[in-house]
Amino acid sequence: MTPLQHRYPNIHLFTMFLCDKGHRGSQKKTARINNLFFSFPSLDEIQIQCMEHTCVTLSFSLCDVSEPLFVRVMATVEELKLRVRELENELIKCKQRQCAAEDADSRQAPHRQKIDKMSAEVVDSNPYSRLMALKRMGIVDDYEKIRTYTVAVVGVGGVGSVTAEMLTRCGIGKLLLFDYDKVELANMNRLFFQPHQAGLSKVEAAEHTLRDINPDVAFETHNYNITTMDNFTHFMDRISHGGLEEGKPVDLVLSCVDNFEARMAINTACNELGQIWMESGVSENAVSGHIQLINPGETACFACAPPLVVAANIDEKTLKREGVCAASLPTTMGVVAGILVQNVLKYLLKFGTVSYYLGYNAMQDFFPTMAMKANPQCSDYHCRRQQEEYKRKEAERPKDEVVEVEEEVVHEDNEWGIELVSEVTDAELQAASGLVPDLPEGITVAYTIPDKDAEGGDTVEDTDQSLDELMAQMRKM
Repeated sequence: MTPLQHRYPNIHLFTMFLCDKGHRGSQKKTARINNLFFSFPSLDEIQIQCMEHTCVTLSFSLCDVSEPLFVRVMATVEELKLRVRELENELIKCKQRQCAAEDADSRQAPHRQKIDKMSAEVVDSNPYSRLMALKRMGIVDDYEKIRTYTVAVVGVGGVGSVTAEMLTRCGIGKLLLFDYDKVELANMNRLFFQPHQAGLSKVEAAEHTLRDINPDVAFETHNYNITTMDNFTHFMDRISHGGLEEGKPVDLVLSCVDNFEARMAINTACNELGQIWMESGVSENAVSGHIQLINPGETACFACAPPLVVAANIDEKTLKREGVCAASLPTTMGVVAGILVQNVLKYLLKFGTVSYYLGYNAMQDFFPTMAMKANPQCSDYHCRRQQEEYKRKEAERPKDEVVEVEEEVVHEDNEWGIELVSEVTDAELQAASGLVPDLPEGITVAYTIPDKDAEGGDTVEDTDQSLDELMAQMRKM
């Protein structure tokens, strides 16, 4: 098998021997080899037409005709697209090298060297000093552990790009970036990307910027749409084997995509692999968003309570109208990315309370929280399978015995000599209380009301004299 056949197993190879250099200029401008019809419309190209099945005409430039000519006929359109994508990636890398050279010429600032070990030393040259302060302040037990984790970010747009930047600045061990889109000037109302990156693929442009921010982070980029069959298989492979240690799974998958088809693809992959992931999104009016932690089998997956578009099996493409786009605010996307990364850090470094669902409403500054259990009738088979596995593990887990702890009696004695005394004597308290009613067992009264007819104290006899007469008697005394 030739290297070409090994790389493209579905491509048929045909060999033509053009012994005479004047063949193309001769009267004979056609040939038929192996059921293929060859024609020479000009001196610099050859047309190949299949005589069986569908007729497809391809044009190729000819090399030196004295050597055997290998003519490649693509078996499927997908293989043609694959080759186009490879050429586009090569072009993108060339553009990136050009941008990097231009940036280096303009800034003339050398990149910092990699740092082998995080340090808490407070100096201007230490990029980790303020992160390590979390450990000194008792927030995080072991912040250096963040360098051992791998996170996959699917969708490097308004939320995903900022998420990747925050994780890079926090010193994450490895980032896997998935996206098939290119940077456009229409993206400049968001954060992260810059106008000179327009035309580059988002994953390659993001890697270039992020590597400058923190060269200690390992990056892996994939410029393709995960919803196609071949790409989905490769996506699952990288999720299960693309960890910091090759062959190990990633620690967390973050969904930052803007369509339900991609969300369902991520949901399917994570359910099948049992991979914990976090989903995020921003509304089309750009004033609300949310994040959600999904643990397959334990919490509701995206298919357990699907949105209307997914539940009704509506094609999203039919909902889009020409000349109409969704709104976008860098503020809302920045807030959603911030709470997403905050949740990631709490989950990985085990501090604080990890949110299973946290919403954000910019109109009312409202942050709703909730937790959803998995749906036993979920349409996803792997979700139902994960639920059964989770129930089995919970049943096997030993039950913790509940021990009732009596409340400790706090005595009045204390080291400062402070005493609590009552201003009312027991006799006065008895006099101010009434009879205790006969109540059923277990019921007590907080206080009693004294009898109004009870005698107590000196009283003044009633008189028919007026107030003026009484005042006159007082003056005579």
